Amino acid sequence: MNIVADATTAVSSSTRRLAVDVSNVSLTFDTADGKVEALSDVSLQIADGEFVSFIGPSGCGKTTMLRVIADLQQPTSGSLTVNGMTAEQARLSRAYGYVFQAPALFPWRTIEANLKLPLEIMGYSEGEQKVLAARYLALVNLTGFERKFPWQLSGGMQQRVSIARALSFDPALLLMDEPFGALDEIVRDHLNEQLLKLWDKTRKTVLFVTHSIPEAVFLSTKIVVMSPRPGRITDIINCNFPRDRTLEIRETPEFIAIAQRVRTGLRAGQSYDE
Repeated sequence: MNIVADATTAVSSSTRRLAVDVSNVSLTFDTADGKVEALSDVSLQIADGEFVSFIGPSGCGKTTMLRVIADLQQPTSGSLTVNGMTAEQARLSRAYGYVFQAPALFPWRTIEANLKLPLEIMGYSEGEQKVLAARYLALVNLTGFERKFPWQLSGGMQQRVSIARALSFDPALLLMDEPFGALDEIVRDHLNEQLLKLWDKTRKTVLFVTHSIPEAVFLSTKIVVMSPRPGRITDIINCNFPRDRTLEIRETPEFIAIAQRVRTGLRAGQSYDE
């Protein structure tokens, strides 16, 4: 199995419609202690339907990059498009769903009511909300939990509700900011497998932030390795695993080889105590 994409794969990917096109993006924050350079000259192209993971040390700008794509923060320089639109246009047209590190569910609302919240805000009718809530709860295997409250569900189940909520209005992109980081390894492995099945069913473009090398390699069609602040891209690794991969693939020489390349990219010229 060829893990790192060859020239044929690269050409095939480049002919697909671009979901995200980032060109020379830099971002500097003004703080009380002076300027902080969060991103430096980042350029990246993501094709429609890809699963792209961002990995790097804490503070390297992974989440900042996701927030720039989502138009939650604006770059100091450079440009980017999301499905051919500016980031602002993409946000206003609800082109993406966002899954945060914590599920961010309202404890006084039922699971169904939590999932329906963005649909209420967007003006969907009560009937449409009911149908969509049922559809996406089924998609994350939570049918039957509609009347439960968040505190009655495990952390992994709560995060699945968060994913269903982000998908409920059928966005083109799913932005995920380390959604499984607080979960134990067994639950995390299970949700990784479920997320791959969900990606295969929906054919969404997924941008995924993680600190875990095995998670990045297992999930991704492309891994973006970032340097410590100011965040720069040090390597882009194309993966060619089958879409229906299972956790057993992590024991293969091909998986181990690409994990080592990610690890090497993280170490190259970097110091974690900076």
